[in-house]
Amino acid sequence: MATLIELPLDTYKGPVSPDWCPGCGDYGVLRSVQEAAGKNGVAPKDLLIVSGIGCSSNLPGFIHAYGIHSLHGRAVPVATGAHLANTDLKVVITGGDGDGYGIGIGHLLHAMRRNLDVTYVVMDNQIYGLTTGQASPTTSKGHVTKSTPVGNAETPLNPLALAIASGATYVARGFSGEAKLLTDLIAGGIAHKGFALIDVFSPCVTYNKINTYPFFKERVYKLEDENWEPNDFHKSLTKAYEWGDRIPLGVIYKTDQPTYEDSEAIFKKGALVKQPLEIDKKVFAELIEEMV
Repeated sequence: MATLIELPLDTYKGPVSPDWCPGCGDYGVLRSVQEAAGKNGVAPKDLLIVSGIGCSSNLPGFIHAYGIHSLHGRAVPVATGAHLANTDLKVVITGGDGDGYGIGIGHLLHAMRRNLDVTYVVMDNQIYGLTTGQASPTTSKGHVTKSTPVGNAETPLNPLALAIASGATYVARGFSGEAKLLTDLIAGGIAHKGFALIDVFSPCVTYNKINTYPFFKERVYKLEDENWEPNDFHKSLTKAYEWGDRIPLGVIYKTDQPTYEDSEAIFKKGALVKQPLEIDKKVFAELIEEMV
């Protein structure tokens, strides 16, 4: 087994400084992603950050690694393509609740059921921040926003329950106000073999005046303090629905299952980008014989 060498935070310092609103939770997520990569010893040349569109989706521009700032809701398929082309890369998807749970929800479902070996960090501020404050898929019922002036009439999506039910094998919740725990959760997701979803409470200080830092500070608790065991599917699914005066932080569910890459024969020969392009002569001859 190779020795893990942790890398310092400065390894991932990007040439451009973040320009989020002062106090935005995304600053903490960026630092935790950088620290998590360092804890796993993932060099910038071996790390790819993929995002969609939104305030949080600007993150690839603020970290020293390969990065793709893709289309709205399309981060998951772009990341899937890059990962399957080069399975030696560590692929981390970053974005917001609108991008991932709204426009991109269909892609997310299929990536989770395939158990692709990628990590998805969703900065969940329960609002559309970049477009100045409309209701998102995780906005609470009754919340008054620009798009719901008399209160949101829709039931909010439960991303943790959805992930567990859909086949994700590492499902966690973090909070920008709990930096060390958030770093550990993202590091665990990167190290995990399989699809990892880390839903992060990342408060929007400009457009969401309900789901604020004080709101979460009063309610969140750490599962690690209660000896939680995240390997029971049904108990984890129930825990994912816990909301109100107490909201859990930590690994909600974790299991070891074969990944898509384990089950697809072509990857047994290694990363596709490192396989020869020419067709095997024996296979070619058999194809010709079959067709003529």
